[in-house]
Amino acid sequence: MTKASCVLDYAITSGNLNLKILEMELFKDKRSKSLILIAHCIINQNAKSDGTASYGGTITEVMELLNSTGLGIVQMPCPELHCLGLDRSDKLGSTRPVIEENSRIRNEMKQAKSLEKINILIQSLVYQIEEYLKNGFEIKGIIGINRSPSCGVETTSKENKEITGQGIFIKELQKVLAKKDIQIPFAGIKTFEPEEALSTIKKMIGLNELSLQ
Repeated sequence: MTKASCVLDYAITSGNLNLKILEMELFKDKRSKSLILIAHCIINQNAKSDGTASYGGTITEVMELLNSTGLGIVQMPCPELHCLGLDRSDKLGSTRPVIEENSRIRNEMKQAKSLEKINILIQSLVYQIEEYLKNGFEIKGIIGINRSPSCGVETTSKENKEITGQGIFIKELQKVLAKKDIQIPFAGIKTFEPEEALSTIKKMIGLNELSLQ
């Protein structure tokens, strides 16, 4: 019997269950209790829409940075893959300019069927966020992908232009977090601008620009 189960057994037999559970210290192992949430394609470029992957697998520079910090890395779901499939519901998507195809994808992601799936994904993600926060974990931030019709933070694609604003998924996630009064910083990067991406992430997690040189 483990120490924790012994405490729980004693609490039950003594009629003091709630008090003893409150006194138990959880998660005192080697975990950092500090996390960052990142867009799915930062870890898995294979999920990108056709013609837009900049790496074979992960965004190498970003993952090397994050792995060096001791942060836990939570990979958010790819909403476009869940809603539209790997081909984004159009096998000719890669024949169009990226912004034009992104705008088409955005319109598809705004449809009721897609929004229903997005809501399910967000509820699952927010549950994880709440679990970490209520157990004393720190969430450094959420990293999206600028220009993306779904995961853009500062910029997204709309009407065949890159515009200021949020992608469909990020906007809905921010709404849900705001309703729950959960405040987490958001920032966006672009996969084809690794140096700028590193600078953005270092700023979010509080790393000095010279600390890893």
